[in-house]
Amino acid sequence: MTRTDIHVHVAPALDSKTAATLSGASVDSDGRIQIDGRQVGPAKLYDVPALEAYLAAAGLDHAIVSLPPPFYRQQLSVDEARAWVRAVNDGILARIGEHPALTALVYLPLEHPELAVEEYQRTRSQKRFVGATAAAGGRSALGTDPRLVPLWEALDADGAALLLHPGTSPDHRLDDFYLSNLLGNPSETTVSVAHLALGGVLQRYPDMQVVLVHCGGTLPAIVGRWERGAETHRPGLEDLAESPRESIRRLYVDCLAHDPAVVDLAVGIFGEEHILLGSDWPFPMGTDDPIALIQHLDGEFVERVATDNPAKVFPAIKSTLSRAG
Repeated sequence: MTRTDIHVHVAPALDSKTAATLSGASVDSDGRIQIDGRQVGPAKLYDVPALEAYLAAAGLDHAIVSLPPPFYRQQLSVDEARAWVRAVNDGILARIGEHPALTALVYLPLEHPELAVEEYQRTRSQKRFVGATAAAGGRSALGTDPRLVPLWEALDADGAALLLHPGTSPDHRLDDFYLSNLLGNPSETTVSVAHLALGGVLQRYPDMQVVLVHCGGTLPAIVGRWERGAETHRPGLEDLAESPRESIRRLYVDCLAHDPAVVDLAVGIFGEEHILLGSDWPFPMGTDDPIALIQHLDGEFVERVATDNPAKVFPAIKSTLSRAG
């Protein structure tokens, strides 16, 4: 069985000619990308052999790679974003090339819902893309925004996976102490999911497979409060056919919690079949050994998290890897 890490980042491969046509972007002589004059790193984002070495050392066979947040550029205008998103998605495929251990997620700019639909349709038949990714929070439109309905319908019709990765929090109180990451990232994920769950989006589009990183952010600790709010009919909460807890069990989360007790909580909240391996490689807030995060649980569960669960969420993995092999 194929052991898969679903939360791995690489930088797109851009040549200097392409970069020159994109607002605020350039490419160094070593192929590293600069955005608005700042080099985007770490260096391993550009190093596929280093990624393959990580997989081998971690006892894994396959990684699903996605664009990291420094490349989201949610502040771009729709016309600038169209050119940028096309370039980085094509660049992600160029980066992984024909490496048989790698597949990818197409990046969708939810701050421009119509463009997100357009880009999904453009890349829908590209076999190396086994799902999509987008920014949770940041400047993204909320999940209940009617402009996102065509995207939810398309993902639902395809039974496709959408991995939500937190965008940069707009809360300037988090500028100190690295809180934009330490607190902002899990909070942005939770706010995003609140709109999907409490707004009935997860219920209306049951075949869209939504995946959360960082073990669901603060969601495992807060869903009980949502449940209580629904039970007591708090103002603004609709009476949905599904309770918040039932809707949340539709979600999949990776195991990147940095605390075994939180992993155990996530297993109870989401269910054993909804936990996935995720490392956040190669960022410092990630891990070089995602299996170690769940090693305290029984071996059968560990193997299911590494093999069966990702194959269920990303069914295109099997056929794509078979063709690559």
